[in-house]
Amino acid sequence: MSPHILVLGGTTEARELAAELAARPGVRVTTSLAGRVARPGAVAGELRVGGFGGADGLASWLREHRVDAVVDATHPFAESITANAARACAEAGVPAVVLRRPGWESGPGDRWHHVPSLDAAADLLPGLGRRVLLTTGRLGLAAFARLTDTYFVVRSVDPPEPPMPPHTQVVLARGPFGVPEECALLRQHRIDVVVTKDSGGVATAAKLTAARVRGLPVVVVRRPPVPVGVGVVPDVAAAVAWLGRGAVLEGG
Repeated sequence: MSPHILVLGGTTEARELAAELAARPGVRVTTSLAGRVARPGAVAGELRVGGFGGADGLASWLREHRVDAVVDATHPFAESITANAARACAEAGVPAVVLRRPGWESGPGDRWHHVPSLDAAADLLPGLGRRVLLTTGRLGLAAFARLTDTYFVVRSVDPPEPPMPPHTQVVLARGPFGVPEECALLRQHRIDVVVTKDSGGVATAAKLTAARVRGLPVVVVRRPPVPVGVGVVPDVAAAVAWLGRGAVLEGG
């Protein structure tokens, strides 16, 4: 029988992996999206949108659809999805791996402040600046709603959900972004501090370079840990190699 691989998607790497697998004769690949983005990009292979009903629902889906392996290529901050996937795969006896792009690393001239959470980022902001570029996604703005003396420029793919800080301007945009346009954005809005999650990757990294050029502090929210016992690979090639080692794919 053809191997069936489930990719938990929502990232560039997930789309690239689906395209790589779908191009292989005899391989069935299904990408699952949580449905939080209104207009997701095109995905090769089969596509399903929406939740599974927690870990138990996903375990049942894996059995029902005879899935041979799961690659969790969700966003590094999709903590609950990753936890449910790890539990479901263990319950269903399906091998799984987490595909996580490497996090960003600071360099000379960077003024980064690492924090463990959005709440901690909000606690730190009053001592760093009053005009903030906030790029932590549309679902976490409640942590900053108490900062009534701070002006926020919130950039996200889709409109953010309330509660939001009282002084907020929303910029809807999808990366990749270049350094010149990021510098222009910081200058236009007179930004004096940037807040971001450690998402990694190149699509949205230009804001970090722009902050360095302009000498601005950056508050970086650390990633949540991957569940204990779950393997991690850094890129699509490594995920394909993992599938090959597990005899899910012929020829790796």
